[in-house]
Amino acid sequence: MAAHNEAGEKGEKWALEHLREKGYEILDTNWRFGKAEIDIIARTGHYLCFVEVKLRANNWAGEPYQFVGRQKQQLLIRAADRYIRRFGAEKDEARFDVVSIIHNNEYTRIEHLENAFYPML
Repeated sequence: MAAHNEAGEKGEKWALEHLREKGYEILDTNWRFGKAEIDIIARTGHYLCFVEVKLRANNWAGEPYQFVGRQKQQLLIRAADRYIRRFGAEKDEARFDVVSIIHNNEYTRIEHLENAFYPML
């Protein structure tokens, strides 16, 4: 497995641990629809959370969450809509979160951004 894939898996595991510690119920991981993949689908209270995980070694070029661009957001929104329809989750309030992780030899920092972006009508 390529090093970036291994790092991505580590980042997703850290994100899962972080969300579980905050009391989130994990419903699914790596859920795919077309070209989109939702890293984590979780529930907290009445929110159904679609979570993108971003891992970087540093923030020299920007914080990891800043790399969830408009195109990625649109893919996630379409995939979330499909998930909601497929599993009958219309009664839940959907939310898009990003777990932003910086990990290097010096430290690991995990930041959870709730409502990181909103679907455009």
